[in-house]
Amino acid sequence: MLNHYSVVKIYLKPPPLVVASEKPTLLVAKGVISRMGGAERDLLRRLPHLTNWYQVTVATLSSCNELEKICEINDISLIKPSEPWNPPVSSIGQLLDSTHKSSKLSWLSCHQLIDKMEEFDYFHVVSGDGYLGIIELIPPHKKSHLYLHEPHRGYHEDSLHRDLYGRLKRPKLITRLLLSKGRNNDLRIVKKFASNPNNIVTGNSSYSAQRADTIYGLKCSFLHPCIDRNEYSDTGSAKNPFTTDKNSEYVVTVGVANWAKGSMEAIAMLKGTSITLVHVGGGSQQELTTLQNHANDNNVKLWVSHHLSSPELSALIRDALAVISFAHKEPFGLTPIEAFSIGTPALFVDEGGFRDTIIDQECGRLLPRDDMKQWHEALSQARNPETRAEWSANGIARIEQLKLSPFEQAQKIHQLLQY
Repeated sequence: MLNHYSVVKIYLKPPPLVVASEKPTLLVAKGVISRMGGAERDLLRRLPHLTNWYQVTVATLSSCNELEKICEINDISLIKPSEPWNPPVSSIGQLLDSTHKSSKLSWLSCHQLIDKMEEFDYFHVVSGDGYLGIIELIPPHKKSHLYLHEPHRGYHEDSLHRDLYGRLKRPKLITRLLLSKGRNNDLRIVKKFASNPNNIVTGNSSYSAQRADTIYGLKCSFLHPCIDRNEYSDTGSAKNPFTTDKNSEYVVTVGVANWAKGSMEAIAMLKGTSITLVHVGGGSQQELTTLQNHANDNNVKLWVSHHLSSPELSALIRDALAVISFAHKEPFGLTPIEAFSIGTPALFVDEGGFRDTIIDQECGRLLPRDDMKQWHEALSQARNPETRAEWSANGIARIEQLKLSPFEQAQKIHQLLQY
């Protein structure tokens, strides 16, 4: 998966709430951080604030410059293998569940980590590729929190197995057979972890918590991702990277081009509006060609960016008519609260985790997927200066109401571990 934007704000070390010598130790683990998607950016925002209560060590199988700078500034120890790990992508690898096997071997190769497992007082593991191996290695008598952003979408649903048009890439039966070992391992390991009374599992939204119940039979709560309003704001000196016909209206959609993100639907909705779609997140060359052809067929102008910094994305969203999404089964979605923070209308499909943050007609719109008339009416609403100002104020209030700052969300992790 290509990065669509990255954290560029590096937090200064916060003043400690607990004297360093009295702090318990916490291991924070995530398999692949180098992708810098939503889950990774959320984790990096919380990390400095967790040092208020813990001596923090981070373990990952694939690091990145942003993580290493944050660790250096905040006196956080970083453990990683000598060679970065990434999940195998071959059909044979999927059939044999090489992802789990190779990731566990990579964790075990981190001798500094394995030798210290008994010394950590607490564990906070973030889901994603490679996380199953580390939760198997946590001593069962230790207090641990698994932040399950969502059940593995490749194993437990078909949205990632469809092409841009929504057609299955291979017959469903073949896909199920190909992934059966990985799916069974996933079910077994997560259920075993959750059955331990020392362990806590949370989703990242009410929707992802419901999915955890459906897939694993887990009755869990949820912990929302966070937003740094200094990182995403309506002020800043960064130049808007959108360079094509600046006088035209445009809307922004964020995410790698695929069916799950609703990329083709976003284009189809704009047919006849003269509004440009700015797609942040890129995709494979084949998918981007398909996307461009679809835009041409619908007479919609399309501008694509593969990678933007947070200030660049803020500038892009600030000048947009709206931020939109037709994503399917999105577990939470950081883009609505980023739009709130910047003050740009958020127009999103009425599904998944978007319902946790957007209150329809108060801080944006939640819209039926197939009702283009309502979407076009919402675009007209977004042009109204009074509506924009009202939704902006209510969006910021919503962030505060849900306590989505990095400090508050780090504090929630601390409270979970101390419960």
